[in-house]
Amino acid sequence: MSANDLQAIWLTLQLAAVSTVILLIISLPLAWWLSQTSSRWRPLVEATVALPLVLPPTVLGFYLLVALGPEGIIGGSLEALGMHHLAFSFTGLVIGSVVYSLPFAVQPLQNAFASVPRELLEAASCLRARYADRFIHLVLPLAKRGFVTAAVLSFAHTIGEFGVVLMIGGNIPGETQVVSIAIYDHVEGLNYSAANQLSLWLLAFSLLVLLIVYSLNRGQAVMKLRGVS
Repeated sequence: MSANDLQAIWLTLQLAAVSTVILLIISLPLAWWLSQTSSRWRPLVEATVALPLVLPPTVLGFYLLVALGPEGIIGGSLEALGMHHLAFSFTGLVIGSVVYSLPFAVQPLQNAFASVPRELLEAASCLRARYADRFIHLVLPLAKRGFVTAAVLSFAHTIGEFGVVLMIGGNIPGETQVVSIAIYDHVEGLNYSAANQLSLWLLAFSLLVLLIVYSLNRGQAVMKLRGVS
C-alpha cells in the first residue's frame, strides 16, 4: 500500500474510535429513556434516531454540510466568533459520523435495557437501593452485551461510511480522506490494484465484525435456553 493509503486507514481508525466513544456517551441516557418511558414523544424520538437508516447518506451529508459550512447555523456562528467553520475538517467528519451511526448505538442499548427484568429493579428499590446504585450495579452488568454490540456496530459502520463523509469532508489526503473515499479515488484513477487492496481490507474487517456480533447473540441465546431448561 502507498503512504496515502496507510494514512487513510489510520485516519479512518481514528475517526471510528472517536465517533464510537462519543456515540456510547450520547446513546447511554437516550437508550435508557427510550426503554423506560411511556411518553407520547417516544415514537418521534425513535423515528428521528432511526432516520439515518432510511435517509440517503448524501441527503444527510448535504444538510450537515450546509449547517457546518461558513453560511450555516453552526459554521456561521463559529465564523462570527472568529473561529473556523467545521466543513471539510476532521471535526466535521466526527459530527457526521456520530449523526449517521446513532441508530447503530442506540438500538442495541435500548433492546438490552428493555430486556432487564423490572422485578429485579423493583426488588432493589424495596431494599432501598438508590436509583444510581440500581443502574450501575444491576442494569449495566445485565446490559453489557448490548454495550459490546453497540460499540462494535458503531465502530464498523463508521469504517464503511462513504456518502456522508464525502459530502462533509471532501477528499483531502491526510485530513479527510478515509478508506472508502480512497477506494473511490483509486477507481476513478483506474488503479484497480490499489482499490482491490483497500477493498479486501474492508471486506475482512466487516466479516470479522459480523462474526463478533453473531457470536455474541448466539452466546446470549444459549444462555437464555440454559436458564429456561
